[in-house]
Amino acid sequence: MTDPLLFNPRTYDPAHFDPETRRLLRATVGWFEDRGKRRLIEDYRSRAWLGDFLAFAAEEGLFATFLTPSSAADREDQRWDTARIAALNEIFGFYGLDYWYAWQVTVLGLGPVWQSENKAARTRAAELLSQGEVFAFGLSEKAHGADIYSTDLLLEPAGDGGFLATGSKYYIGNGNAAGLVSVFGRRTDVEGPDGYVFFAADSRHPAYHLVKNVVDSSKYVSEFRLDNYPVGPDDVLHTGRAAFDAALNTVNVGKFNLCTASIGICEHAMYEAVTHAHNRVLYGRPVTAFPHVRRELADAYVRLVGMKLFSDRAVDYFRSAGPDDRRYLLFNPMTKMKVTTEGEKVIDLMWDVIAAKGFEKDTYFAQAAVEIRGLPKLEGTVHVNLALILKFMRNHLLNPAEYAPVPTRLDAADDAFLFRQGPARGLGSVRFHDWRPAYDAYADVPNVARFREQADALCDFVADVAPDEEQSRDLDFLLSVGQLFALVVHGQLVLEQARLTDLDQDVLDELFAVLVRDFSAHAVELHGKESATGAQQSWALGSVRRPVVDAARSARVWERVEALSGAYEMAP
Repeated sequence: MTDPLLFNPRTYDPAHFDPETRRLLRATVGWFEDRGKRRLIEDYRSRAWLGDFLAFAAEEGLFATFLTPSSAADREDQRWDTARIAALNEIFGFYGLDYWYAWQVTVLGLGPVWQSENKAARTRAAELLSQGEVFAFGLSEKAHGADIYSTDLLLEPAGDGGFLATGSKYYIGNGNAAGLVSVFGRRTDVEGPDGYVFFAADSRHPAYHLVKNVVDSSKYVSEFRLDNYPVGPDDVLHTGRAAFDAALNTVNVGKFNLCTASIGICEHAMYEAVTHAHNRVLYGRPVTAFPHVRRELADAYVRLVGMKLFSDRAVDYFRSAGPDDRRYLLFNPMTKMKVTTEGEKVIDLMWDVIAAKGFEKDTYFAQAAVEIRGLPKLEGTVHVNLALILKFMRNHLLNPAEYAPVPTRLDAADDAFLFRQGPARGLGSVRFHDWRPAYDAYADVPNVARFREQADALCDFVADVAPDEEQSRDLDFLLSVGQLFALVVHGQLVLEQARLTDLDQDVLDELFAVLVRDFSAHAVELHGKESATGAQQSWALGSVRRPVVDAARSARVWERVEALSGAYEMAP
């Protein structure tokens, strides 16, 4: 049986896309399937560079088609289309995060270029893409991480209007092979934010010195050093505050890709896990006959469905964003933080079931269990993104605004606003549509109604017992509040997408039973925080709820999970 909610290479047909997009997505799936599971696993284990994959992508024009915005395109099918980019992320994650990573850091490397007014650099980037080159994003440094206020890469003014750049960058994906590296630094002759510079470098230049790969992986995460690297006027992408904004806005674009990569990893692992568990006999019974196994696999399944629903709906807000609609600035860190941590839970639940099988070298699961850990930690930690999410909490919960409904966005359009987001500030003024109608539409679903009680309680918390000035400096306390808020936002977009796709209500009810438990767990955690006041502790215990139990519903959802056994296995 094919589950329509999960990606299955055997039946994959993205008919909702235009013919060229459909062809490229299917060709990518075909390349991996022809390569076979044994070769993919061996390349992962031997840490082989992805030359064959990049050659395939170059021959097909994959990166050039998907990552050239229409403003720099010379073909009609070239555009920056978040919907099809998300579909490709899922495929790459399904087969191996190393492949996704080479693509992801190319996305990041292109961000400052496509935001730039430098026509020569934009033309050069488009040409390099058409030649199959990859790109890199030279932001972080060994001593400072991604703290761009403290960059030590220095640009000394040269007599020709350019600069000589000297300094090191660390943890830079594709830094070993990038035709263009977008590098962030600061001028030696200008103090403060006005001295920031983003410029384009070539990893093959004699003044560009590759030091090493800083991870033990096929992913080439480089350390490189520039020694008097010549930066001409045509290499300068941004200066001053615009360079700072380009860095943050690039991360806004790139971090969205983490959620769908996480989904792909979980889908492949789920086929393996359910098939193994269903066909393994212990004490004379299939492993899946045990109640705790059924619960864990069913929880993993509905969490995965929730990841997909949230991410698919977030695409619509991302693509519909504009100067007067910046709701994506909340949903984007949500995909990065919430969806990727849900992915960790999905893998952990399945790993508890398959146990030692999850370590075996001939499984995809063994690498999935490792790679799923990386996604919550890339493009800002979970804590950084939770803190960002909190900036939107009061307006989202208590101060809604009117917006026209956002439709499903699968149209073949260029998402041009992503490269003209403007100054990276003013987050506290972003307004949102009312979250309640999404919940009201499913008031007859028992666990949606139960979770709605908890969401309303969170509004009371914000209105009546919100953190005081001292608690607002206690990040440990605030992060617990952030987890509660994230669940409400997660549930909202899940429900919006459920309505748009006519999701089976058994699956939705079972998913919200999980969310009710999660909210209760975070409330109990908040209750135990050292700085929680008596009123906040009372609120926390008062918001704990028990999910509505329905054995018949759970059995029907289990039938969907059980049907995944044997539904897909990668060709040898």
